[in-house]
Amino acid sequence: MTGQPKKNIRFIRLRTVIDKTGLSRSTIYNKIKSDSKYFDPTFPNQIKLGGGAVAWIECEVDDWMLSQIEITRS
Repeated sequence: MTGQPKKNIRFIRLRTVIDKTGLSRSTIYNKIKSDSKYFDPTFPNQIKLGGGAVAWIECEVDDWMLSQIEITRS
């Protein structure tokens, strides 16, 4: 991330990403896996929290959802 970080950054775990987007676990991982035929370079990447735990940045997931709405409605 470049520049000033956004305020109120919140890490969300996979269960929350699933709940927010309505996507399945496998679909989410296919969207971030670059060698998948379902790879979506616009989908937010996970970040490592340590100890094998990963999370997504909530505002990035929200921005992706808004972009999908704009694409669909334009």
